[in-house]
Amino acid sequence: MDEKSQKLVVRIILYVVLSVVSLIFIMPLIWMISTSLKPSTQIFLWPPRWIPNPVMWNNYYKALTYLPFPLFFKNTMIIAGAVLVGDILSSSFIAYGFARLRFPGRDVLFIILLSTMMLPVMVKLIPMYILFSKLRWVDTFLPLIVPFFFGRAYLIFLLRQVFLTIPP
Repeated sequence: MDEKSQKLVVRIILYVVLSVVSLIFIMPLIWMISTSLKPSTQIFLWPPRWIPNPVMWNNYYKALTYLPFPLFFKNTMIIAGAVLVGDILSSSFIAYGFARLRFPGRDVLFIILLSTMMLPVMVKLIPMYILFSKLRWVDTFLPLIVPFFFGRAYLIFLLRQVFLTIPP
């Protein structure tokens, strides 16, 4: 076999392997779509039925109207948008300060900041609840939004590393 035909065989094998792996990775998505179109009696059949019979398009209508989906979507967008703005603004300012400004104790403060990433979230739950309760923030969006306006250690670390690569 000459070199050209060997390359062709290797390429064919590679494409077959990649196609099989791609199919394996896309199977959960196909199953999710198939299941969303089935009547509830067909979901747990064995052997599984991949093509629903009958196709239940009204499952989507039920999913979007059973609960107040527009309200949930609006709340999600409010919280996600506010968290995004808070995260980017505060973390980028703090990271820029750690990357460019020279002040005494900067490295010690940065190490303390990084050490906060080692503190498990579960340890902070009760003190945070007590704080939010005393501030009367329970059952509001504020506990979900306000903490992100003070910077997150991991994002500050990543942005600091980016700022260090940019020439002054």
